Amino acid sequence: MEPRLQNSSPVYQIPTSGDSLALQRHRVLRNTYLLLAISLVPTMIGAMLGINISFAFLAKSPVMSSILILAGIYGLFFAIEANKNSGIGVVLLLGLTFLMGILLGPLLQVALRLQNGGELIGLAAGGTAAVFFVLAGVASTTKRDFGYLGHFLMVGAVVLMLAVVANIFFANVGAHLAICAGFVLFSSMLILFQVNQIVRGGETNYISATLTLYISIYNLFTSLLQLLMAFSGNRQ
Repeated sequence: MEPRLQNSSPVYQIPTSGDSLALQRHRVLRNTYLLLAISLVPTMIGAMLGINISFAFLAKSPVMSSILILAGIYGLFFAIEANKNSGIGVVLLLGLTFLMGILLGPLLQVALRLQNGGELIGLAAGGTAAVFFVLAGVASTTKRDFGYLGHFLMVGAVVLMLAVVANIFFANVGAHLAICAGFVLFSSMLILFQVNQIVRGGETNYISATLTLYISIYNLFTSLLQLLMAFSGNRQ
């Protein structure tokens, strides 16, 4: 019986459809995280500008100013979604993050007037980062599908938006803090849902995914900061 010669040539495995899907999902997640990190740069630049801008003109007509700002932000949301398959979408997204950074100005100005304002800003930023990394890690590694959160998040978004618009007119402090707490919970769940959708192939566009995660992080930070200021702020 002749000995069988072993084939020493390397074996090349042709990627299966499952391999291709996994690579695509990994690419979307990687691009999302990269664009999300880049988007924080214009936000920080805008925030530094916003701290030094006088927003007194907004106080002359707070209701109309709030409505116009919301209309402008949501207009950019729709423009980004309409161009999510082209480079224009990235440019619009970075423009939005710069604007959102400027709009942080009034909140940061109030925070910095507090004796422990810098500390509260740091705590809010650290808390936001911790929540994001923990939830993103859970969403990326778990086998559980969080797609069932989609309906709840849609309802929650409508309820929160109606509450925000209503409180523009009523300006109730207690209601405002309740809305902030609602945004903390909503934003946390949205991060969990969105990252999980990318990993499971439910979201295939990294620009849309970045927009969702960015707004979640932004709302989480601003809401945490306002709650910390309300309950832990030390007046000078």
